[in-house]
Amino acid sequence: MLLKKLQLKTIDYKLVLTMCFLLFFNSVVSAQEIIPDVVAQKPVEVPSGQKLKVDGIIATVGDYIVLDSDIDKGFLEIAAQGGNVKDITRCQMLGKLLEDKLYAHQAIQDSIIVSDAEVRGMMEDRLNYMVKQVGDINKVVEYYKKSSVEEFKTYFADILKEQKLSSEMRDKIVDGVQITPEEVRNFFKKIPKEDLPTFGAEMEVAQIVVEPKVSKEDKQKVIDRLNAIRKDVLEGSSFATKAVLYSQDPGSSSNGGYYKMNRKTSFVKEFKDVAFSLQEGEVSEPFETIYGFHIIMVDKIKGQEVELRHILIAPTVSEDALKEAKERITNIRNKIVGNEISFADAARTESDEKETRANGGILINPNTQDTRFELTKMDPTLYSQVSNLKDTEVSQPLLSTDEKGKKTYKLITVTNRIDEHVADYAKDYTKIKDLALKEKQIEAIGKWFDTKIKDTYIKIIGEYRDCAFANNWLKK
Repeated sequence: MLLKKLQLKTIDYKLVLTMCFLLFFNSVVSAQEIIPDVVAQKPVEVPSGQKLKVDGIIATVGDYIVLDSDIDKGFLEIAAQGGNVKDITRCQMLGKLLEDKLYAHQAIQDSIIVSDAEVRGMMEDRLNYMVKQVGDINKVVEYYKKSSVEEFKTYFADILKEQKLSSEMRDKIVDGVQITPEEVRNFFKKIPKEDLPTFGAEMEVAQIVVEPKVSKEDKQKVIDRLNAIRKDVLEGSSFATKAVLYSQDPGSSSNGGYYKMNRKTSFVKEFKDVAFSLQEGEVSEPFETIYGFHIIMVDKIKGQEVELRHILIAPTVSEDALKEAKERITNIRNKIVGNEISFADAARTESDEKETRANGGILINPNTQDTRFELTKMDPTLYSQVSNLKDTEVSQPLLSTDEKGKKTYKLITVTNRIDEHVADYAKDYTKIKDLALKEKQIEAIGKWFDTKIKDTYIKIIGEYRDCAFANNWLKK
């Protein structure tokens, strides 16, 4: 975390708030509305005889404006995250801000909707983080020179909404971009031999998972508890408040259990089936997934999208169940080490993890969707578990607790090691495909900008008209 890297015993809360604010956004901008053009950066005499620049509008993009101070905030954001701003000009930073504004403006034209519920959920995350760092919401309000919490939230909501609109628009542009094997092959062929990328050392990892069994009695306790919560909600209690108080889902509990999803959203099948079977305002009966037991309430249905809230409670695993699970996985390890069964076959027949069982326990890298993990980018927990394993060695039983508090026992082994090497088309097809796809996505975004800039009202004021932009913002 950035604050730890600063290695300061005491940190001024204003610095903390600045860091908090910047780290959450790709683009940090002022809450803005259309106002008449003013001369940007007008010098004003101050008593010392020095020139002081007054912040003003330097550009307008559709329904959005850019202030000169937004450029300074952009530099501060990069520096706060450890980046080097030495070679970035103010013109380049303005170009990036103009891109963000055009994304947001076009998102509105394309009827992309960011709901108030989404904004509230995002705000809760950000504010919780800020308050956790400085200890008091009033310090946050004071730092941003707002007169009240409500005024600050209104200001903050505009920023969050613009950021979300921009990201939704970018996603919409690149989501439709696909690439064929022939395009990947041509992309690789055109790279000069001396410019081929070098890929770091990698490994492939397999695991066997044993889940402690939860008794019927413990499951029923959770079902009864969720039914009681459901009854309270049906009688008028706030579902969102109940989610904050009782849900064990770290991804949504602080937001009142809020999620926005469609049929393509990555949720387990059981959850999606229930979500899309409900009407607006309806609260589901308790149902089970791999994460525990849930109840869902649907807030809104918009075509193929559903806005909902849910509460997750997982049954408690007893010490006896943990002991039985450890004994079971120890027996599995003894059979593998004793050559009675291969690791892959043991995974297929004994592992409780559906996602890896059919593959012989082979893990999929969530960042690349292939089976290789680059050592320098590997999850620290996984790296610590495999870094000292020799070839074909099987780890001792490892007690693992995931982000939702679910406990399992695991056996891990390294099935393959790949040394650092220059890119090879056959061996590194997945990585090369990703690079080719990114290039094609960049080209699609470039064409999108060329078209939308022509069709959008854009005005740049003062010295910034002399900038040599990558995009044709000046419409020359």
